[in-house]
Amino acid sequence: MIHSILFALVLSAALGFFAYNVKRLISYLQLGKPENRFDNIGTRITNVLKIALGQTKLLREPFAGLLHALIFWGFVVLLSAVIESIIEGLIPGGSLAFLGPLYPPLTWFQDLFGAFVVVAVLISLARRLFAPPKRLEVSGHSKWDAIFVLAMILMVMITMFGQNATRPFLHPDIPNEARFISTQLTSLFSENSAATWYYVFFWGHMLAVLGFLNYLPYSKHLHVIASTFNVYFSNLGIDPKGALKPINLADETLTKYGATDIDDLTWKQLLNGYTCTECGRCTSVCPANTTGKLLNPKKIIVDVRARTLEKAPAMIAAKNGNGEAANQDILSHQLLDNFITEQELFACTTCMACVQECPVMIEHVDTIMDLRRGLVLNESRFPAELTTTFNNLERNYTPWAFGHSTRADWAEGLDIPLMSNTQNAEILFWVGCAGSYDARYKKVSQSFAQLMKIAGVKFAILGTEEKCNGDAARRMGNEYLAQTLMQENIATLNNYNVKKIVTTCPHCLQSLGKEYKQFGGNYDVVHHTTFLMDLIEKRKLNLAPAKKNTITFHDPCYLGRYNDEYDAPRDIVDAVAGKRIEMQRTRDRSFCCGAGGGQMWMEEREGKRVNIERTEEALGTGADMIGTGCPFCMTMMTDGVKAKDAAEKVQVKDVAELLLESL
Repeated sequence: MIHSILFALVLSAALGFFAYNVKRLISYLQLGKPENRFDNIGTRITNVLKIALGQTKLLREPFAGLLHALIFWGFVVLLSAVIESIIEGLIPGGSLAFLGPLYPPLTWFQDLFGAFVVVAVLISLARRLFAPPKRLEVSGHSKWDAIFVLAMILMVMITMFGQNATRPFLHPDIPNEARFISTQLTSLFSENSAATWYYVFFWGHMLAVLGFLNYLPYSKHLHVIASTFNVYFSNLGIDPKGALKPINLADETLTKYGATDIDDLTWKQLLNGYTCTECGRCTSVCPANTTGKLLNPKKIIVDVRARTLEKAPAMIAAKNGNGEAANQDILSHQLLDNFITEQELFACTTCMACVQECPVMIEHVDTIMDLRRGLVLNESRFPAELTTTFNNLERNYTPWAFGHSTRADWAEGLDIPLMSNTQNAEILFWVGCAGSYDARYKKVSQSFAQLMKIAGVKFAILGTEEKCNGDAARRMGNEYLAQTLMQENIATLNNYNVKKIVTTCPHCLQSLGKEYKQFGGNYDVVHHTTFLMDLIEKRKLNLAPAKKNTITFHDPCYLGRYNDEYDAPRDIVDAVAGKRIEMQRTRDRSFCCGAGGGQMWMEEREGKRVNIERTEEALGTGADMIGTGCPFCMTMMTDGVKAKDAAEKVQVKDVAELLLESL
């Protein structure tokens, strides 16, 4: 009886303290801005089953993923063992045996998964201590926090097996035969000492479980609790995927644009901070970090968590009239500068590799972009070279210093109709700034236009009525300039009642297709590789036999990770090349060319150039041609090939050029 009363007191105290911490953490989230992540319940539950329970994103890295999955799945199964121990603690001799025929299989699975967890924990400990991968090479609190948690898990498992091994001496009526590991351990104990050992293991087990539970809110392993919720509330790809949320610039009540501190972020962005397990997968694939820049996506999210835990209590205290001087000092700090620097934020290429690899669905890019907007819109702080870019966009409607009147010069002699001069255009060819002005990429525009003419497509262009789509300004943080360009383009497109658009630029694809919807521009936008493959399948383009050259295709981030198009360009390459060779990092693991997020107009002053890293990988395949489907990628890969003195051996061509040559 004393044992049961004591356990009831310990259990209620532990659960009460845990409930207090959960309430505290939720109150911090409530300081974030509102955001609707409560729609599409069925899809969200499916994501939880697939990603949180199925561990599918963790298993993208097979070895580490399997270790984590075994521990996770083990704990899911072993929750039944914890419940059974709680019943035992409250009711001497209590168990889950009332489940009848289900009980023996349950106990068998408890032993099986208990063994899996022990093996996985021991390997993980050895890996952490003696052979940590680069992304886990950390010291201090983070390292020892992980080791402590693994040790706690091991303690939970050892005490569980010990409790199961000694229980038959005290309660022989509880079925134990199916515990194929625990029964082997029973012989280690004598009948005289079994009772003592049982209570040692019972209290060790429950104190380890309850202690672990209450340690989580103060540990980076808070993700054990938060990750399932973060997956549930993640971007479903219909928000739409990769689209930046607009700022209501007409709202006169706004005193700040973008974000400079945690209360400018949404509750979901703060939840991202709780969820980060510091596994470093985001950092390991970040092109900026890989090439020696200061940016570390993991650090950005960890900094959000640190600032939340620092500022939220001070905000709540001040709100309740308890604003002491120390609180005022904390409140005077901000996430920008005190935690995250301008240098970090402007190194991001917005390639989304970090988001793709995160096993718990953290959305790093949205936070980085909100902080960029805070710098640009509130303080006019941005790399000096962007001043010229912004001025060009305002005056010439293009990031470059070309006159707007020359925007359609690339089409001279091709007999391409303007939207203003035709009534039967079914398709609008959105040429984009690079396709209109860049000397190299104008050839791609011409090739694609010729392909459409050969296929009998009724299309037209806007000519000088087309302006920059706004993506460059938006990704550089200048939301005001971006919205100005977008709304002017939408007015033009809607004036012509445009329904379908095809473009050679993935950045135009993302902006026109997903972000123009935010301002009343609803269009069916297709990338030219998808469009061309459709023409081939409909036999409107007849190909000659494949050539003998070998081609490696570089996946543009905004075509692949943002718009999930990987197959169409490869199908075209397969149709025109003798052989396609894949790079090591390919498809949704593709490495960025280095030009996204406004990097095309910024200087890389730290480390290795991103395009050189990617070019070296492409050249390493031995292919004699690099295929692209993006003007930015074309520029960066061409520059990389020249820098590596390989221009005479390896050509860089767009898929449209390859196809035209093969007709």
